[in-house]
Amino acid sequence: MPVPPFYSCRCLYIQENNFRTYPPVLLTHMDTTQVAYLFKRCFHQTATEEEKAALMEWMSRKKNAEEAKMLMDHAWKEFQDTKVVFTEGKSEEMLRQILYKDTGTLKASAPGQVKRFYGYRIAAAAVVLALLATGLVWFITVKPKTAATYHTSRIADDVAPGGNKATLTLANGTAITLNNMGKGQLTLQGNSKVVKADSSLLVYSHQDTDQGQKTGNDARVIQYNTLTTPRGGQYQLVLPDGSKVWLNAASSIHFPTAFTGKERKVEITGEVYFEVAKNANMPFIVKKDNAEIQVLGTSFNINAYQDEPVIKITLLKGSVKVSQLMTHDSQLIKPGQQADIDKKINRIKVSEANIDEVIAWKNGLFHFEGDDMPSIMRKIARWYDVKVTYENTIPSGHYTGVISRNTNLSAVLKMLELSGVHFKIDGMNILVM
Repeated sequence: MPVPPFYSCRCLYIQENNFRTYPPVLLTHMDTTQVAYLFKRCFHQTATEEEKAALMEWMSRKKNAEEAKMLMDHAWKEFQDTKVVFTEGKSEEMLRQILYKDTGTLKASAPGQVKRFYGYRIAAAAVVLALLATGLVWFITVKPKTAATYHTSRIADDVAPGGNKATLTLANGTAITLNNMGKGQLTLQGNSKVVKADSSLLVYSHQDTDQGQKTGNDARVIQYNTLTTPRGGQYQLVLPDGSKVWLNAASSIHFPTAFTGKERKVEITGEVYFEVAKNANMPFIVKKDNAEIQVLGTSFNINAYQDEPVIKITLLKGSVKVSQLMTHDSQLIKPGQQADIDKKINRIKVSEANIDEVIAWKNGLFHFEGDDMPSIMRKIARWYDVKVTYENTIPSGHYTGVISRNTNLSAVLKMLELSGVHFKIDGMNILVM
């Protein structure tokens, strides 16, 4: 089976030794040294178009399966040593599913044994290794129906990825666009000094009360600020108590400029990750509509977008009490668990969480684990600030993969097209075909 040119365009980086240059050769006459040379040239992104084509055709030949696997295994292990995207178990599972025909029943006692290869399996493995170089990893769980599904449509237009963008709204209603501001102190709010520490971080720190009064700020009055990210934006915040906050695209947090009294309470929209500073005498409470999350000191993620059917609270460490104020339903969750609040019935369901998937956005990744197409496209639409429409019916199936968020929209859509779905970018609109 021929491999489309797109798949040979970018290859995984591995260290390149000093090989002499070989002229283009016929595949049937390539020896081991020549193959290794072409493989390294491609992975180092220095191969010519002829060299790429020669290597990809060689890899697509069934008789070369054993040698191709050895080259890919070596590259995969080296990649895992330097840029870990998956856990060891997930990497092994993913590689085996790509390489082996029989993915349903694999013996744990022989994970490294080679089963029967087919052309499209070798091609698929080559594709995955090729995508790793750009920080893109896309493993499709839906088996392509025919070779034609490998041919991606041409996506002429493009959209840049989101970035560090946010607006800070002060207590008096003044709005500060943070991405237009330089580093340094921006203002005083109550007894807190507001500092833009770098391009992605806003810090609230305690300010001497006397100094605050001299500048016209009454430290005795609790003021409230709001940090908001647009679609296509993300930002970090350190609250006055030292708690750390990460905001995903189209999200916000409303918070006091100083925490006083018996509790620390904030309100959020969208998706927010917290690392809460411990204070046993002052619980930290996060509110979203009729949902309330109470903690003392912990790390957790809240996904509460308006267009999502469920509010998801995922705990990484510590302990959390999740409450639904309308139904008076409440649950304690432990690290590694997730509480889902169904918006229709307002009930809480606790289950084991996929932590890697939940916090992937914070680490600069899209991570899909059995997601359907609408769920995937909602995440993409928020990050690239685009509108998504469907030409006919919504594609069925569930998809698993990891893709860098720091890449143009066209590259992400090309990964998705491995499933046989096609896309067209028209300005800031995506048509799913």
